[in-house]
Amino acid sequence: MKAAVLHEFGALPQYKDFPEPVPGSGEVLVHVKAVTLENIDQMMARGEHFASRDMLPELPAIVGKGGVGETEDGKLVGFSGMKAPYGAMAEQVVVPERNMSPIAVDVRPAIAAALPSSAMTSLIPLKWGVKMNQGETVLINGATGVSGKLAIQIAKKLGAGRVIGTGRNEQSLQRVKELGADAVIDLKQPDDELMSFFKAEVDAGIDIVLDFLWGHPTELLLKAITPQELSLHARNTRLVQIGEKAGTNIVLPAGALRTSGLEIVGGTKGMTTEVLQGAMELLWDWMKEEKLQMDIDEFPLQKIETIWQRSDFEGKRIVITP
Repeated sequence: MKAAVLHEFGALPQYKDFPEPVPGSGEVLVHVKAVTLENIDQMMARGEHFASRDMLPELPAIVGKGGVGETEDGKLVGFSGMKAPYGAMAEQVVVPERNMSPIAVDVRPAIAAALPSSAMTSLIPLKWGVKMNQGETVLINGATGVSGKLAIQIAKKLGAGRVIGTGRNEQSLQRVKELGADAVIDLKQPDDELMSFFKAEVDAGIDIVLDFLWGHPTELLLKAITPQELSLHARNTRLVQIGEKAGTNIVLPAGALRTSGLEIVGGTKGMTTEVLQGAMELLWDWMKEEKLQMDIDEFPLQKIETIWQRSDFEGKRIVITP
C-alpha cells in the first residue's frame, strides 16, 4: 500500500510503498478516507515533541495519529491508536476495536476528520469549563486561526451576547466578522493603539477570554483588564488558556490577579469522559444541520512532501486523502 513514510527525524515524510497491516485479535481493517495534518504531526516528525520517541519508537514509520475511514462493511468511523510503525496517513490502517467510534451523521469524511478536534478547544471550555452564561461577552484572542473561527461560531450558538475576535490578517478578520463576530481588533497596531482598543472593550465588559495566542498580545490584554486603582466593583473575567501561537511565556504582574477579578484556567478544565461524549454528540448534531463552517483544503496523499513544507494555510485546516 502507499503511505507517508518517515525515515529519520527531521526529514520529510515520503509517498512510498509500505507493507500492509494485518489485523490481529480484536482489531479491524479500516480503509482511510481523510486525515488532518496537525502541527503536532510535524513536531513529532522533527523529533521536537516530548512524545516523539514514544509515538515513533522505530523508523521508518508512517506518520499521523488518527483520522476517518471506512470499515469493510461500509461504515464510516473515526479511528486512532495504531501500533507502531503504522500511522494514519496510509491507504489502510489496522485499529483496535476500542479505538474506533462510529460517525452517525451523513458528512464528508474531510469534515468529520477536521472539525471535531478543532471545535472541542472552545466548546468544552465555554459550556463545561467556565460555564458561559447567556448574554455574556466573549473575546477570542487569536480568532483568525482554524480553532478561533470555530470559537466565534460556537460562542454565538451557545448564547453569547457579544463576541470580539482578534487577529493579524485583515482578510481573515473580515472572515471572522462574516462568521458572526460583533467586533474585531487588529493586533498589528502599535501597542498604545492596541491598548486603547482593548481598554474600550474591557470598559464595556468582557466576561470570558478564550486565548489561543499567549505571549505579548495577552500581556497587553491583561494590562488592559487590570484596574489602575482598587475597586469593589471589578468585573469577574475568566481567561481560558488554550494555545501559545504568539509565545510560550508572559510577564504576569501580581496586580493582574489581585485587583482585577481575573481568573485564569486551562483549556481542559471540566473535561471528563462524559463531557467528551456530550460534546461530540452536540457537534454531530450541529454538523448534521450544517451549523458550523470550516475552511478546509484537501490534498491527495501523494502530495505529502509538498504540503508538509507549506506554511501559507492561514486559518485553514489541511486534510490528506489517500
